[in-house]
Amino acid sequence: MTVTEAPHFLEDGPADAPWRLVLAHGAGAPMDSPVMTAIAQALAQQGIAVSRFEFPYMRTRRLEGGRRPPDRAPKLITAWRGTLAAVASQYPNQRFAIGGKSMGGRMATLLAAEPDAPSPIGAIVTLGYPFHPPGKPDRLRVDHFPALDAVPILMVQGTRDPFGGLADVPSYRLPARAILHWVEDGDHDLKPRKASGRTHTQAITELAKSISEFLGGL
Repeated sequence: MTVTEAPHFLEDGPADAPWRLVLAHGAGAPMDSPVMTAIAQALAQQGIAVSRFEFPYMRTRRLEGGRRPPDRAPKLITAWRGTLAAVASQYPNQRFAIGGKSMGGRMATLLAAEPDAPSPIGAIVTLGYPFHPPGKPDRLRVDHFPALDAVPILMVQGTRDPFGGLADVPSYRLPARAILHWVEDGDHDLKPRKASGRTHTQAITELAKSISEFLGGL
């Protein structure tokens, strides 16, 4: 795994893989959090190249400390756009999927929904999409979904995710080409409870295989 500084990336998997998945972190944890690292490494084992990056506010938090809150969506989307352009210029012969954990995945969908969305976006992968704040299912974050109907999307979601689980997500109007992959008993980090008899490692291995099959079928 290598680290570069401008922009700041973590890279896993074969550099010449057919697909490169550019992943953004969630609102509160950085790109090298345990769950992001585990997912990136599991994807690398499936032959997918992964480029993780940090939004500017998280990079500032890393350098200066403190609990700096996320920037507003326009700034996050701008960061996404610049990151994708930088990665695409570095790997011109690969196909690109974008996505991320929670907020990072949501910002990827917002970027793809823009009228001038970057052309390298071949697919989207969300990991724990925040359909609504916990306990507030009336505050849905799906208004932009109709603009994504032409884009292949894999939405990896825990069945008991408080941001949108098996009890509510199937009733939502999802993008036309969206596929849901349910992580059995998974929470917002896609982690099952011990009582389920499943481990977090098993869940991540399974979702990595699902992502590999999804991208391999496009």
